[in-house]
Amino acid sequence: MRIVSLDYCADQYVLKFVDRSRILGVSPDAAKQFSYMRDAAIDVPTIRSLAEDVIIQKPDLVVRSYGGGPNAAAFFKQAGIPVLNVGWASDIEGVKSVIAQMAQGLGEAEKGQQVIDEMTARLAAIPAPTKLLTALYMTPSGVTTGSGSLVHEMLLAAGLTNFQTKAGWRTLPLERLAYEQPDIIAAAFFESKTNHKDAWSAMRNPIARKQMKNTPTVSIEGSWTSCGAWFLVDAIEAIASLRIQQEGRDTSVQYDNAK
Repeated sequence: MRIVSLDYCADQYVLKFVDRSRILGVSPDAAKQFSYMRDAAIDVPTIRSLAEDVIIQKPDLVVRSYGGGPNAAAFFKQAGIPVLNVGWASDIEGVKSVIAQMAQGLGEAEKGQQVIDEMTARLAAIPAPTKLLTALYMTPSGVTTGSGSLVHEMLLAAGLTNFQTKAGWRTLPLERLAYEQPDIIAAAFFESKTNHKDAWSAMRNPIARKQMKNTPTVSIEGSWTSCGAWFLVDAIEAIASLRIQQEGRDTSVQYDNAK
């Protein structure tokens, strides 16, 4: 199959599992900072998610998450081009299922299983917690999340309790932070040039800034969490590494991808 990828979430799977010779084009975002597989995207042709730009390539398969808009899948199918949609997952087991489905759809089921097995092994190697510690996920836009999100599941996998007790994506709980603090902060996307603080961001509040200054913080690269895939383990290991240090355990414990 000759393949076109329409957005950077789809790019991750295509660049991970598909031989370069089979890739007709990836999205213009494939090599950007928030793309985990950005190094593999170097010198790979890019293509806009416009119908005419895709059809002229005569692909055997279009891979997309959101690229091309909500009607893209139906349009390309009507044009006789099969479409592989990236599934959505709200927990780690769901991510593994998406990996398996994507690898199968790309004709690389064996590679997909290898990635899943590696994920499973890395997660199993994370030491169990010895103390009940809390972690607060923070972004430059002043947003955090509670239960019902993949980030919440990542904090649990790292051996922590989520400081945010309310479900879903929410603004930072500034009132609570005024008198109660998490043990750890997982700060994501702060290295990004596009996800910065605006005038209305809760991160401009002195209470939020104080948390970042005084609380042990682990930096989570935006590319680790921008799409739900195998690389979320990088973030989990980084969070777990700081958690282990805060427990007063052997700080020589390191993970290959933790930063």
